[in-house]
Amino acid sequence: MVALIKNAQTGASDPILTRLANKDKVCWYKKANLRLLYLMLFPTYFGGPDGALKGIISAAYSLGAILSLPFIGIINDQFGRHGSIAGGSLIMVIGALIQGLSVNAGMYVFARLVLGFGIPTCIVSGSSLIGELAYPKERPVLTSLFNVSYFVGQLLAAGICFGTNNIASNYAWKIPSWLQMCPSLVQIAFVFFIPESPRWLITKERSDEAYAILAKYHGEGDHESEFVKADIELEHSKKSYKDLAATSGMRRRMLISAALGLFTQWSGNTLISYYLGDILDMIGKPDPIFQQQINVAISAWYLINGTVASLLVTKFKRRTMYLTCTTSLLCVYIGWTISMERAITAVDAGTTNNAANGLVLFFIFLYSAAYNIGYNALTYTFMVELWPYAERSRGIAFFQLFGRLAGFFTTFVNPIGLKNASWKYLISYCCFLAFEIVFVYFLFPETFGRTLEELAFLFEDKALADEAVHAVEKVVGYDRALDRAERDPKTETVEVTKQEL
Repeated sequence: MVALIKNAQTGASDPILTRLANKDKVCWYKKANLRLLYLMLFPTYFGGPDGALKGIISAAYSLGAILSLPFIGIINDQFGRHGSIAGGSLIMVIGALIQGLSVNAGMYVFARLVLGFGIPTCIVSGSSLIGELAYPKERPVLTSLFNVSYFVGQLLAAGICFGTNNIASNYAWKIPSWLQMCPSLVQIAFVFFIPESPRWLITKERSDEAYAILAKYHGEGDHESEFVKADIELEHSKKSYKDLAATSGMRRRMLISAALGLFTQWSGNTLISYYLGDILDMIGKPDPIFQQQINVAISAWYLINGTVASLLVTKFKRRTMYLTCTTSLLCVYIGWTISMERAITAVDAGTTNNAANGLVLFFIFLYSAAYNIGYNALTYTFMVELWPYAERSRGIAFFQLFGRLAGFFTTFVNPIGLKNASWKYLISYCCFLAFEIVFVYFLFPETFGRTLEELAFLFEDKALADEAVHAVEKVVGYDRALDRAERDPKTETVEVTKQEL
């Protein structure tokens, strides 16, 4: 009865799909169709291009992304995940071509705007498609690896730029610019070989196609699978744009999404991503070769610890990982601030504090591990879990809006802060990270251990969740009392609540 009383909380209904999925003990790599599905999903992990230029050249990328966000929900609803990914990729190909052909700063900035305009559509559609096609047991890991794939591109970009840096002509920057087309061309070539989102097909009155996809990949061809029947039953929902903020539950989702967008870009990461060279200059390390070597090493380290963190999302609860992330980031920034002060003081005195310099680099590398625990590994996993299907593309776009706004703002503020306040500027990030810990502790919900369908009523009235679950039970012929007895065979009698009777 204790468990039943706990489930009386808002939206915390009986997790029937979770239990059906957990009964399946066959690993994904032993299922032929699921192996094929995950292989086909691989191209969706190719992210868009990015750079490390200063000022408006860097900010133009975020500005272009901001301009595209109002259209993402409409495009996803009209053209599905396939069309959205292909369209966004095509825009990025055009942007990369223009960037490589640029003859002045204005043309280069415009190219960055075009690139930025295309990337959010691919991010929103790609993360949603992976989450909606993946089998529930592997869904958290796959959606987490989606964000980690950024570091593959970052590492390749750092290596390419390191290699072309010695070319004594404009091709030193033209080659990296044109190579930005490659991931987008891969997506365009392969995206239509991937199954479409079953949830989108259902909203377009194509339930038979949706059922066939779920039966093939989630049921390994078994059209009578109880899990597939339950999965398809919980998909039926149609909402309008106004429903994004129609209820208190949806408004809470918007608040959390906006905060997470700010946190992912306002936790000090842009300082390392865009202004690593400036930081190294400030501590007396101006050698460009050394700076590029550090940049490549950081990119590789990001990829390693980001992948490890993504593989842990099925082991730890979401709130635990986010609180570990924010607390670790605050500790790292406090240590970094103190080390930075000592290093800069030595430089101003005309000497070198090697110990402080080493600690600055140590905390920069440690930062990536702390950041990836939550803000990389969980970002899109959490967003896909937080938003019901009908509002998911708009919800993730709303998250992207605040992330891009924060990125646009910090792109301008960081160099100004470093120039005028020096090491003291890092204190502002320490204060904001302390606020993040408080916000996560009091407002972030726990979404661990539930399927997308069960999380659709996370903040809503429990009666709505019960209604959906009972509909599933009717479809699959589920006997709750019998199942409880099977899970506890030592119990001779089973207590049944009035609601169940």
